[in-house]
Amino acid sequence: MKKDIYGCACCSPQFGEIFKENKSVGELASIDPATLKTDQLLDESNSMIPRRTFIRNSAIAAGSAFLLPGVISCAKGKHEPATVFKGGTILTVDGNFSQAEAIAIRNNKIIAVGDEKKVLADAGKDAKIIDLKGKIMLPGFIDPHTHVVAGSVVDSIMDYVGMARFGTVSEVLEHLKSLTKAKAEGEWVVVRNFDPSVQTGPDELTFTELDAISTQHPIFLLNASGHLAYANSKAFEVAGITEDIENPPGAEFVRDANGQLTGVMKNNVTYAKVLNKYPAMAEVNPSEALLELLEKWSRLGLTTASELALGGLSQSPADVSILRQVSQSGRLNVRLRSYPFYSIGEKAWDAAGVKPGDGDALSRIAGYKLVADGSNQGYTGLQREPYLNSDSKGLAYMAAEDLKTRAIERAKKGWHLAIHGNGDAAIDNILNACKAMRDAGIDMKKVRVRIEHCSILHDEQIALMKDLGVSASFLIGHVHYWGVAMRDEIFGEEKARLLDRYKSAEEAGVGFTLHSDFMVTDPNPLHMIEMAVTRRTWKEPDYKLAPEEAISVEMAIRALTSEAAWQLFSEHEIGSIEVGKLADLVILDKDPRKVNPDAIKDVKVLETWMNGKKVYSV
Repeated sequence: MKKDIYGCACCSPQFGEIFKENKSVGELASIDPATLKTDQLLDESNSMIPRRTFIRNSAIAAGSAFLLPGVISCAKGKHEPATVFKGGTILTVDGNFSQAEAIAIRNNKIIAVGDEKKVLADAGKDAKIIDLKGKIMLPGFIDPHTHVVAGSVVDSIMDYVGMARFGTVSEVLEHLKSLTKAKAEGEWVVVRNFDPSVQTGPDELTFTELDAISTQHPIFLLNASGHLAYANSKAFEVAGITEDIENPPGAEFVRDANGQLTGVMKNNVTYAKVLNKYPAMAEVNPSEALLELLEKWSRLGLTTASELALGGLSQSPADVSILRQVSQSGRLNVRLRSYPFYSIGEKAWDAAGVKPGDGDALSRIAGYKLVADGSNQGYTGLQREPYLNSDSKGLAYMAAEDLKTRAIERAKKGWHLAIHGNGDAAIDNILNACKAMRDAGIDMKKVRVRIEHCSILHDEQIALMKDLGVSASFLIGHVHYWGVAMRDEIFGEEKARLLDRYKSAEEAGVGFTLHSDFMVTDPNPLHMIEMAVTRRTWKEPDYKLAPEEAISVEMAIRALTSEAAWQLFSEHEIGSIEVGKLADLVILDKDPRKVNPDAIKDVKVLETWMNGKKVYSV
């Protein structure tokens, strides 16, 4: 199968180019980062996004002011009656993974946990009692690595057609047909996460296949890589792309053997010309899109998510303004922990006054994001040895010395570091940077370096991570969705077994989490738990990639609760059901520990509580 070489879209500085025609993003991008100050982001008279009806339509227009440390949003009166949950299995996910008979919450805090009689006494006679009726309660799930700011914009205007929904290209084409039938002539059909590298069928879609669906509707498909896209001839016509168009530097409008355009586009520089003619792209409000996405995620039991490329939407620190607006809306159902993105530049972030720990319990700046390499499935992850049947070892997004210099500079200013590393050579570079930080006198316990994806790990690297106090965050979908490709096309069987070694990390005492890397995969915590417990592959359900690396359900739950809270510097407030922590809870219909491991994803989320209030129920 033909493979295209591409980087990691979510970590690419160029991905933000596709949003340039969005009105709100255009206003953000027009601000000079050198003149941007934190107080501008706080001052409502200087709102960077036109407020229009956004705040007026919010349930509460003045919640916490983002970037004001210590403010707790949605707090209620001190003397409100407590709420007691009892009559079910309450898994606290504390240090001992204790089970409690009951818990009590008042306002947005947990005030009692443990024996039912004691909890009832602590709650008071006026407490409201909720009978769990034998159901399961856990702390709310946490996804420590997503891309919600730019991802929510894409999600709001593109239908998902990825592998979690359709297994074959023909199924995708049938879905496109159904979409066109439901739309008036001239209306766009735009979808995302199409991935012919794993969805069975042709390697690409061209005018031939897409024009057969419609020549009256512009049709556009974004590849899951974010590097490739496909469109029909009507979309090219609307975009004004003709046969004489020239390829931009580093990008390509693909042509056939006769030199004719095919509708396949490589690099966002090309497909942005089509996508920017899609009317919805110009009109979508990023703040509203983010709130709507997080409302959907609360149905999955998520109560905290992260943004690992803050600044990627507007290509400036002004993305913080979006966080401020959603934090003030009174509609935020999922907490946010954000990481300014390295490509914007340290000077720009410092000039804007953005600092680690800025924010409140609803939305906070947690750390700083650096990127060592690209994507293994895109053949840009940096490897010690060449890829299977290739001379290429991938790409270093940051030179090893630059990575060291910038990591030390950020760490000395108090920044926690999340560093993207997929290939084993990239992880070598990250660990060398960590050694350089320690040698420079930096307290590694305070920096809490985490390696994002941490895909290919050798034994000696795991040992070094333990020595340096470095943790890992694994994109578990790599095993499930791309495991067979890693074995057969990317690495070969021996090296593929080094993918996502969370059991080995656990045995070595290295902390770790699981994440979705949305939009790479969708953030379904129960499905992620199942993937980590079974290591079954999507392409070959009977094949388990390195089954010796499977972990227990309890450990997988920890990876999406207490461990994730620790990585996000939020263990003091979320991640477990303990007195004094925020009342972020999820109620399930079954205990994930007691169902067939292959059915964990089918466990239903019945209710989600965030900040002491019910934000979702079936």
